[in-house]
Amino acid sequence: MRALERELPGVPSIAEEAAARGETPPLTDAFLLIDPIDGTREFIGRSPEFTVNVALVDRLQPVAGAIYAPVGARVWFAGAQGFTTKAAAGGTLPGSQDWGALGVRPRPAGGLTALLSKSHLDENTVALLNSLPIREGRAMGSSLKFCVIAQGRADIYPRFGRTMEWDTAAGDAILRAAGGAVLTPAGAPLVYGKAEGFYRNGPFIAWGDAQPADDATLN
Repeated sequence: MRALERELPGVPSIAEEAAARGETPPLTDAFLLIDPIDGTREFIGRSPEFTVNVALVDRLQPVAGAIYAPVGARVWFAGAQGFTTKAAAGGTLPGSQDWGALGVRPRPAGGLTALLSKSHLDENTVALLNSLPIREGRAMGSSLKFCVIAQGRADIYPRFGRTMEWDTAAGDAILRAAGGAVLTPAGAPLVYGKAEGFYRNGPFIAWGDAQPADDATLN
């Protein structure tokens, strides 16, 4: 938090644990959303699938984000463009010559690869998956699911259970920069800064190729 205050003076921060304590500063057009540990169950269970998430939101939309996986020493980050690279914990970001560009893949003719939460699978998710040509389903923890789609290695991540804005904002920014989208079941982008709802998200579907989004509209 101190480092972010130095880098972005005057930009308020909403962090998960601070918000749980009721520490939510008044928001401006631009603010930060921070999740110090995304994938708490994985972290407690000593799984490597947990991340640190930081996102910059401007006018209700995520415009930059970073997701760091400490165990794998890999970071995904995006503004107008998205990249990934290896980065040791406590170190510095390698030079741009070591960055790999992110990019989603077109919808595969042979069927979609779906990423599913390890801890949350409900009837709406099952109904959506049954309505789509799913070739493979893989369970994965934390915001890594956004990153895998942004790297063109999967196609869809549906989530109808409860999430908070700091869970999704960084992954949303990264996926958008890679050419994907995070949409409501009706096809609208997620919006951020919903202080009146304590920063809760509604249901969403993260797409690599967002073209099939109309197929996923649930009535």
